[in-house]
Amino acid sequence: MRQKIYSFAERFSGRHWPPLVIAMLACLHVAAMMGVDGLWARGLMVAHLGLFMLWQPFMRAQHRLRAPQILVIGLAAVGLVLFFNWPVLGLWTALLAAVVGGKVFLFRARWQRLFYLATFFYLATLFLVWIVPNGFGMALHSAAVTQLVEYGLPLLFVAMWLMPSESDVEEPQIIDLFYATLLFLLLIALALGSFAFMVVQGATYPMALVYTLITIAAVLMALSLAWNPRAGVSGLSMLFSRYLLSIGLPFEQWLRFLAALSRAETDPERFLDGACEDLSRLPWVVGGRWETAVAAGDFGTQSDHRIDYECNEFSIHLYSKVRPSPALMWHFNLLGQLLAQFYVAKLRERTLREQSYMHALHQTGAKVTHDVKNLLQSLNVLCSAADRDGDPAALNALVRRHLPTITQRLQGTIEKLQRPETNSTRLIQADIWWEQLQRLHQGLDVEFRGEGVTSEVLLPKELFDSAADNLLQNALEKRRIQPTVRIRVELRCEDRIRFVVSDTGAAIPEDVARKLLQGPVPSETGYGVGLYQVARQAAQAGFELRVALNAPGSVCFELSAAGAERSEAA
Repeated sequence: MRQKIYSFAERFSGRHWPPLVIAMLACLHVAAMMGVDGLWARGLMVAHLGLFMLWQPFMRAQHRLRAPQILVIGLAAVGLVLFFNWPVLGLWTALLAAVVGGKVFLFRARWQRLFYLATFFYLATLFLVWIVPNGFGMALHSAAVTQLVEYGLPLLFVAMWLMPSESDVEEPQIIDLFYATLLFLLLIALALGSFAFMVVQGATYPMALVYTLITIAAVLMALSLAWNPRAGVSGLSMLFSRYLLSIGLPFEQWLRFLAALSRAETDPERFLDGACEDLSRLPWVVGGRWETAVAAGDFGTQSDHRIDYECNEFSIHLYSKVRPSPALMWHFNLLGQLLAQFYVAKLRERTLREQSYMHALHQTGAKVTHDVKNLLQSLNVLCSAADRDGDPAALNALVRRHLPTITQRLQGTIEKLQRPETNSTRLIQADIWWEQLQRLHQGLDVEFRGEGVTSEVLLPKELFDSAADNLLQNALEKRRIQPTVRIRVELRCEDRIRFVVSDTGAAIPEDVARKLLQGPVPSETGYGVGLYQVARQAAQAGFELRVALNAPGSVCFELSAAGAERSEAA
């Protein structure tokens, strides 16, 4: 039986709340019209209180009352019957109007909002026009006003009954405490202000009510202008925001501390630990704990009141002495977001340092690999000559020509491994380098042609060695596939330095030529990483490696610079 009563009350309060509210207001209206001395008025107020408990926005209808709650409600009903008078009725009506007014701002449904606005208008009018004058002992004796209150205000019930019904089950069953308190204080201020005008100036209640309304309206207008002035100056809203941002810790000081700690500490975890240690200086914090994916730490002691902040990178748990307010929790959430931004920046700095370190290792490895490849190519030339030529004297002469160059390159590669940060810019006279190049490739049927090659022209030795080795090796590889290919090497140092290697073989495929020198390109003839490394090395030295000509029977690579470095021959 009890379960059926609970179910009926829940369905009725959820689906038929407009008649419930209208019945509650009707009981209050009849009790106010009958006066506070009649027994029927007290009984109607008890009925009004019961209907209010069915409608109330503080708890859901399915909530079951416990014994202490039932005892409090019973004492309230008994006190209402025993001590029922105009001041009690006025305070209750003002409080009920504040509850309705604090609830009406939360509704999204149009008719539901209008319904509660009509309810608030009825309660405020009843309070100011009927209850307050009778409470002051100055009842309005005008028959028109009495009939307006007795028969005019109930017309609002008819209008409320005709409004389309919208269920409020899905609406939030809460009230805005700030708005409710403000409305309650405004109603009390209207009542007390009217009484003050009647006592001080001897005005009638209607005129005193008008004076009070004008005064409160002027004060509210002044407050609104002070809250958000139009002259370009900060108003009370800015001060209020600063107050909220400085609850327990000035916002600017926290920001300056994080900036200073960020400059002093590079490790993300140590930065987070230092920032959390600084939070322990707050008067309401007794301890805390922070956790990341790789580390964790704690400080102070624990308590029963905890504030949590979690993000993708870390989580912080602070323990406070007292139960934190919503404003304090919002404030800590803002501080946590600032700390998260600094911590993420530290993580990015560490990632950038690691990427820079890996990039340096990659560059060093690529350069060393390129040098080792050139060494292996030179050794391959010696091995091929040894297999092809059986004359010991010729082989001995070939080895004598190549071994000094191989030794120099091997020494340079070892130095790069020992000191990878060293950037070699050793220069060599053009005529010496040109002579060495011709001597190394003697007997390979390569045509050499030089113009303006003198000792006054200086060449970056490492760059030109790498370019000559790669370009000639690629051309010789093409000749191995196409034996009729002719190779020509030119060094021109007249107006500007130009080193050219050309052959009469097949043209480079278009898809390969577009990507050549821009990155590693797989191919059958060896174009790829070697040429890419030479192109990057040339760019760093102020030179340019490009495909000057790409046609069947004429493929030409050119390494050139806008000017040449010259010096007096020693």
